[in-house]
Amino acid sequence: MHTHPLGIIDPAHDHDRCISTALSRAEYLCRKRGVRLTPLRRRVLEQIWQSHEAVKAYELIHRMSSEDHTVKPPTVYRALDFLLAQGLIHRVESLNGYVGCTDPEHEHHYLLLICRDCGLVIEVENLVIQQALVEQARRQGFELERQVLEGHGRCAHCRDRDRPMS
Repeated sequence: MHTHPLGIIDPAHDHDRCISTALSRAEYLCRKRGVRLTPLRRRVLEQIWQSHEAVKAYELIHRMSSEDHTVKPPTVYRALDFLLAQGLIHRVESLNGYVGCTDPEHEHHYLLLICRDCGLVIEVENLVIQQALVEQARRQGFELERQVLEGHGRCAHCRDRDRPMS
């Protein structure tokens, strides 16, 4: 795994603070909702927030295991199911991975922008796209139950990195 140089995109980004804020919000929301953010669930969430890239379940299992103790896949999958149900993470369908949700307080429709070079995943909310999808489905007599909107391309940093200097 490589870490995206978010500082180049946003010099004010403090990733340690980003992780701390995400964990504090998760603890608050779970208390408010009357559900338990167990130490294992918190640890899985913390591992997901280590970068702004999609993390696969088996990567989490590997990171969380030690020589003395192997974390079992069902344990991690149950934690992921909980975190998804609480809206604390999103599943990146095309990469079979997970990223932290930037707005877990509110149920929302989102679009994930995924950089094919560095793996950065950016969550954006766009009601216009969501409403257009619902409207097109309605016109076709189709009832949407779930929406997955992902866009793949290159982030500004990766595009700028490859531009020749003049």
